Amino acid sequence: MKSYIKIFLVLLIISDSILINAQTNNPIQLLEQGRKTSIRGMSVVSDKIVWVSGSGGSVGKSVDGGKTVNWITVKGYEKRDFRDIEAYNHKTAIIMAVAEPALILKTTDGGENWYKVFEDSTKGMFLDAMHAEAKTIQVIGDPINGKAFFAFSNNLGETWETNKLDGIALSDGEAFFASSGTNLQISKSSNTFKKGTFMVTGGKVSRLLNARDQRDQYPLPLLQGKESTGANSIALSPSGNHAFIVGGDFANDTIRTGNSIALRLEPSILFKAPTTPPFGYRSCVIYLNNQTLVACGTTGVDISKDGGMNWENISNQSFHVVQKAKNGRAVFLAGGGGRIAKLTIKQ
Repeated sequence: MKSYIKIFLVLLIISDSILINAQTNNPIQLLEQGRKTSIRGMSVVSDKIVWVSGSGGSVGKSVDGGKTVNWITVKGYEKRDFRDIEAYNHKTAIIMAVAEPALILKTTDGGENWYKVFEDSTKGMFLDAMHAEAKTIQVIGDPINGKAFFAFSNNLGETWETNKLDGIALSDGEAFFASSGTNLQISKSSNTFKKGTFMVTGGKVSRLLNARDQRDQYPLPLLQGKESTGANSIALSPSGNHAFIVGGDFANDTIRTGNSIALRLEPSILFKAPTTPPFGYRSCVIYLNNQTLVACGTTGVDISKDGGMNWENISNQSFHVVQKAKNGRAVFLAGGGGRIAKLTIKQ
């Protein structure tokens, strides 16, 4: 009996040691959870300032790196789903409500008050993503009369212009996913895309499009053919010479085949499939530097340290969106159930 007790104690010590090491080595620190909101919008201004947005009219803001989160339910919009957010500092932010009607609201006092800067009640209108570069903000939405919706502002979202008459024609069953607000990126390239705007579509057809030049259209070698398939997110490398696209099939989120593709942008577009792809459907991808990328989705979080060619799964926790600080190095994730986390990783 004593020998069995000794063996049990040894196993218990080993088990505790493994658990402590696993907790210590876990790069994802859960900061917030339990709120009845699904977060798909995130804007990380700095290592300290983080804004998120989601369903139930919810907006969250932290000014201490996620240690505390101040939640706001936007008055008069308690039932709206804010699928994306762009923030400039701890005072100024812009949120996007997807449909019925499509709305864009702005605050300049830290979220205490919001005012409407854009509204469109067109039947079928559904906004999917925003992206900001300095004072320019661009928005894409599902097709209206067969053409992709596109709107832009050059004054921090105060006024907007749309392209209802000359939008890019989309195929039957082709649209955008409002999964993380990252299927739209503004390219700084001076050659191929001439400071163009990248958009990736999904559904029955998945393509890479340039909003500023309709001749720049490329079929994507990704899983497609169903409403739940195709590209969800595109990230541009800091050098501007490469990009990476993720997606898959959110209805079958463990499938790895056709869920991602790497792109060389200069001197011409060249696609290259990863040797070891991400571990399932992924709704968001970002670059931490030219070689290190992070992707997340409903089945976990992955990292690549070789430009997206080989991926390693670092967590099976579900997240919708991941973002790196615009002015800093901090990386945060967010998802369902009001979940917000911080990723600590060597960059």
